[in-house]
Amino acid sequence: MEKKMKIGILVGMENTFPPALIEKINGMDAGVTAEYVKVGGVKIEDGNEYRLIFDRISHEIPFYRSYLKHAVLNGTIVVNNPFWWSADEKFFGYSLATKLGVAVPKTILLPQRSYKQGVTDESLRNLEFPLDWDAIVEHIGLPAILKPHDGGGWRDVYKVHSLHELWQCYDTTGTLAMTLQEFIDFTQYVRCYCVGKKHVLVMPYDPHNRRYVPREESPIDPDIEARIIRDTILINESLGYDFNTVEFAIKDGVPYAIDFTNPAPDADIWSVTEPYFNWVLDAVSEMLVDYALNSTPSLRYHRWNKWLNIENGQDLPSTAGEIAHDIVLGVEQVAHRASDVISEVIESLTEPIKPRRARKTAGDATKSSKSSRTTKSTKPPKK
Repeated sequence: MEKKMKIGILVGMENTFPPALIEKINGMDAGVTAEYVKVGGVKIEDGNEYRLIFDRISHEIPFYRSYLKHAVLNGTIVVNNPFWWSADEKFFGYSLATKLGVAVPKTILLPQRSYKQGVTDESLRNLEFPLDWDAIVEHIGLPAILKPHDGGGWRDVYKVHSLHELWQCYDTTGTLAMTLQEFIDFTQYVRCYCVGKKHVLVMPYDPHNRRYVPREESPIDPDIEARIIRDTILINESLGYDFNTVEFAIKDGVPYAIDFTNPAPDADIWSVTEPYFNWVLDAVSEMLVDYALNSTPSLRYHRWNKWLNIENGQDLPSTAGEIAHDIVLGVEQVAHRASDVISEVIESLTEPIKPRRARKTAGDATKSSKSSRTTKSTKPPKK
């Protein structure tokens, strides 16, 4: 009897999506079985028993992230690709989306408020001090959103209405690198699942009460929805995520991409509600089985490689426009065009990516004088 290939599910505290996914895949009778991953000490010469691993937790467990990179080197398909995931963060995502022609709010990256032990004034001699807070606020406008450059789950996110309030919130952020972002006074907000870089589910969402809204209670203009689907696929084609969520704040008929580096998105039935849960369960299970059976590899190239290696910066806007200018071509065709354009220079490997170190929480940060407003130091670097 032919041995069935295995899909391993790597999870954290989730209690509804993973077991439902395992049951769904095992019930498909497609020659593939699914189970929870079991891993202990990993030898460098070890292979891997799983044809594919679906990762839901390595962003919080460095051991898992290293294990998954090792698995990719030994031929295992990993969703989402751990090398790309280690390299991406939200500020880079905003920069990339801007290059792609996707509407994003005005955003500024801010230096950390505090630093780990051992960082001195001499370590920060390249840092502007003090920051020109007036110019920063003038560019972004008020109110504004202060949030981590690589955070998630609505943690350490503040809405500030004045410069004084911005300082107060910034002073609590410790070693977190933060972004200050234009607040979009939206009339509608949506969160979109994207599966396999081609299937998109647009879900009305209420960010004030953190709840998903039935489609019939918050209908979406067809033209706006078409643009949202197009931009969602374009973003995920570029970032290389096979499973992700993208959030849009809609104002004056324009969907602004607010958050879109969520490669372990919430899929709990009690938060996303049963209709949306059933859609993502079906879409993800079919994607994983298809990848396992058809040997779809964890690509070794960053799709955003094109944007980092463009020869003539003047060509960039036209290239982005070429990808995204025509909604009526249909979602599938736009996805293929995006893939073609972005992939045309993917001929050389990117530089090795080092995994990010685990972030300290604001509570672990060393407290410093509020008067500095920018670094742990209360005086300029020594000459």
